[in-house]
Amino acid sequence: MLRLQGDAVDAINPSVELTEAERIDRLRLIRSDNVGPRTFRSLVDHFGSPRAALERLPDLARRGGAQRSGRICSADEAKAELAAGRKFGIAWRTPGEDGYPTRLAMIDDAPPLLAVRGDAKTLMRPMIAIVGSRNASGAGLKFAGLLARELGEAGFVVISGLARGVDQAAHRTSVESGTVAVLAGGHDCIYPPEHGDLLAAILDHAGAAISEMPLGHEPRARDFPRRNRLISGASLGVVVVEAAHRSGSLITARMAAEQGREVFAVPGSPLDPRAAGTNDLIKQGATLVTEAADIVNAVAPIMERPLMIPASEPDSEPFESDPKGHDRDQITGLLGPTPISIDDLVRMSGASPAIVRTVLLELELAGKLERHGGGLVSLI
Repeated sequence: MLRLQGDAVDAINPSVELTEAERIDRLRLIRSDNVGPRTFRSLVDHFGSPRAALERLPDLARRGGAQRSGRICSADEAKAELAAGRKFGIAWRTPGEDGYPTRLAMIDDAPPLLAVRGDAKTLMRPMIAIVGSRNASGAGLKFAGLLARELGEAGFVVISGLARGVDQAAHRTSVESGTVAVLAGGHDCIYPPEHGDLLAAILDHAGAAISEMPLGHEPRARDFPRRNRLISGASLGVVVVEAAHRSGSLITARMAAEQGREVFAVPGSPLDPRAAGTNDLIKQGATLVTEAADIVNAVAPIMERPLMIPASEPDSEPFESDPKGHDRDQITGLLGPTPISIDDLVRMSGASPAIVRTVLLELELAGKLERHGGGLVSLI
């Protein structure tokens, strides 16, 4: 089986380093109401900087129909969050900085700031995600641990979500070789609580933990899919070990495919509902895994290609400065609770892509629009 030479790292651009003022501005923007990672990126690309975008938020929200502007995170609030994080051992990293996983920086909705604890060098090494059922079988737990150990021996870092079942089995077996825990809540809100000792062991053995949430944030149901995109985004590929139909692990596999990552699945008995999802993944084209070599050999060609973070450039399709009322009415009238693609909105409305994107941004900042994967949007 192929093994990585030394402490292999992903090929990256020269590291950038933000000033404290720039870090505060980025945190202020992402912590402001109705600004998610995609919206953050659109705003900064269009207005040139987080500070310039912050100044435009009230006007854009008003144009989207908001009765009053959403809360804008103040500089004092951002400074306090950064200071509290440092006391907790957190380093706030941005795409392109050491300690921010290079492949994670490539996804469309990469966190503008990532709260990192542990060894930054581990976060720069090639990662393989192992996820699966929380209610895993004994065989599933044993095989997840075996894969994690062999991947660690081959030089890979194992990344997972610190959950019960397959996640914890993968973490525990790869503590010595390097593992990364992705948290759904803040660094002080570990879920499940009984895995606090596991997280401590990870951090004590040159592992790492990452989160995009502030301290004090208790994970909610909707936070786990957000966490899952980080697991898949940071990795070369995602291995699913036992997953029932409609499992959260299948969401991670879908996100991995959308992000251009490799998807692997461990087959199981057709009589075990915990294997129904993984068996379906194999039918859909996921790589069947019976040993770690299947994974290592599949990602070897990817490892040979240098990975570079593209320089931030303004959008090729700029926003419209102030769309006309009839354009807003036309676009808004086509929206509803059922997701629709932005391309379809452009085609059906007859408006330019710039106008459609501007109206959608206004609606989002007014708290009226939800973005989904695959370029889909809907009204809230």
